[in-house]
Amino acid sequence: MIALVGNFSRDHVPGRPPLPGGGVYHGARALRRLRVPARIAARCAEADRSELIPKLARFGTPVRYVPGTSTATFAFSYDGDKRTMEVEALGDTWTPDDLPQLPPFRWVHVAALSRHEFPAETLAALARGRRVSLDGQGLVRAPAVGPLRLDADFDPDVLRHVWVLKLADDEAEVIGDPTALGVRELLITQGSRGSRVYWGGRNEFVPAHPIAADPTGAGDAFSVAYVVARNAGFAPPAAARRATAVVAAMLAAR
Repeated sequence: MIALVGNFSRDHVPGRPPLPGGGVYHGARALRRLRVPARIAARCAEADRSELIPKLARFGTPVRYVPGTSTATFAFSYDGDKRTMEVEALGDTWTPDDLPQLPPFRWVHVAALSRHEFPAETLAALARGRRVSLDGQGLVRAPAVGPLRLDADFDPDVLRHVWVLKLADDEAEVIGDPTALGVRELLITQGSRGSRVYWGGRNEFVPAHPIAADPTGAGDAFSVAYVVARNAGFAPPAAARRATAVVAAMLAAR
């Protein structure tokens, strides 16, 4: 069993009504395809609960709603793999007291949308008896409204509690040498080109193939599929290959 924890988001795309988003939403899409036991803890403003949580629950994984005061909101567009994003509202910060009781599980993926959401003490609580996977947005996305800004002004103590770190290639560039971060497993995704996985002093490139579809949420789905594969006993490169296949199937189905 794995757990998926994070803030819901509302995404604005030109010419379309507001869309549900965030790592918990796109991760839930991956879980529906993978059909494994899992639990989701999701947070948004109380005022948005009746609108957003049912859209998450329809994917079939049990959802625990965590009351919040704000819903993360983004406006963005794509030009191929290149994404332009504006932050319109920030989601809530999770404290250890905000974490709900969940059944025993070995892995938890933290679908952070910004650096402020999961401080070191909260990740420490999640890591007790578990392996934590963290989306790199929780390291490099500055918690500020306006044009999305990436920087390396993160608390290094956060990484003490992280087993797997997933970074998009632009996030990795901000950090400099991500292999110096000291996490046990590092995933660097490169959009339609594929990904590179680092583990135990080794690394391997896992290729992918371009698919003509909206790539929104592909990184979130990749992270969840990777954790599911690792939980099933796959070695890191094999888990990355399986995650690549899951993402490709999701994109092709759109």
